[in-house]
Amino acid sequence: MGAVSLRLPDDVSQRLQNLAQMTGRSKTYYMVEAIREHLDDLEDLYLAEQRLIDIRSGKTQTVPLEEVMKRYGLEG
Repeated sequence: MGAVSLRLPDDVSQRLQNLAQMTGRSKTYYMVEAIREHLDDLEDLYLAEQRLIDIRSGKTQTVPLEEVMKRYGLEG
C-alpha cells in the first residue's frame, strides 16, 4: 500500500476524529472510503467528458435508444 502525507483542515480532521470514535473504525478507513467513492465519480466524469469530446468531433456517433432496444429485442 502506498503511503501519502495529507494535511486536513481542522474542521474536517475533527469530524473525521469524531466519526472514528463513534464507530470504532480508524480515521484511515474513512479517508480511504471517501477517496475511493470520489475517485469513482471523477473517473465516471472523465469518461463522460471524453465521450462528449469524441461525439462533438465526429469520432463517435450516438445511437437512438429505440434502435438499441430493437437490436436487443427489448421493444414494447
